[in-house]
Amino acid sequence: MFFHSPLLIALSLIGANIPDFDHKFKKDNVYKLIILGLVVFISLYILKLPYLIGLIIVFLGVCFYFSEHRSFTHSIFGTIILTSAVSLILIWAFQLVISITDLENYYLLMAILIALLSFLFLNRKILLIFLPLYFASLFIFSSGDINYIELISAIFLGMFSHIVLDSFTPAGIKIFAPVSSKKVYRNFGIASIFILVILAILYNVPILFDFFENYVLMG
Repeated sequence: MFFHSPLLIALSLIGANIPDFDHKFKKDNVYKLIILGLVVFISLYILKLPYLIGLIIVFLGVCFYFSEHRSFTHSIFGTIILTSAVSLILIWAFQLVISITDLENYYLLMAILIALLSFLFLNRKILLIFLPLYFASLFIFSSGDINYIELISAIFLGMFSHIVLDSFTPAGIKIFAPVSSKKVYRNFGIASIFILVILAILYNVPILFDFFENYVLMG
């Protein structure tokens, strides 16, 4: 509802899959995430490059490992913290590659980094559909500027959409975990969707106005 760029839509999809990494059946992926973080940290440290990316990856893995299902990672606080962590990984990796290479196509570079991010958080069945559509969309739709605020917003909205939909289940979600164990249910989901729709309409007013002016009035 908010974004039209393939990069931002892809990030929203990735973000929507992140909260469920607290599930028991994904523990193996959590271990791989922690190991990957340690490898990245050690490698960058040896090469005397910014190594905080590796520590953030380890931090993500630790968060998922200690979080109960539909608890911290499905809360407002968890969504904000996880969004911040994933955004830092993506942005710092982007800046690191720029600093050590001569690549000038920043849009393509960010597209590749997002594709790599999908291998961390999407399962194989989704990847088989996601990757072909994603790379095809990069050729169909024109490239644009890299806006960090939009990247962060896309990840956040993806994660938030996950907890909103989970609120419609009988189990509900602990929206304020770990501060409070209070659960919210369908009413929270309905109110959230209503607010998101209103915000999306307001966000797209300029585009809707241009469409109306070019295709309705001129038609």
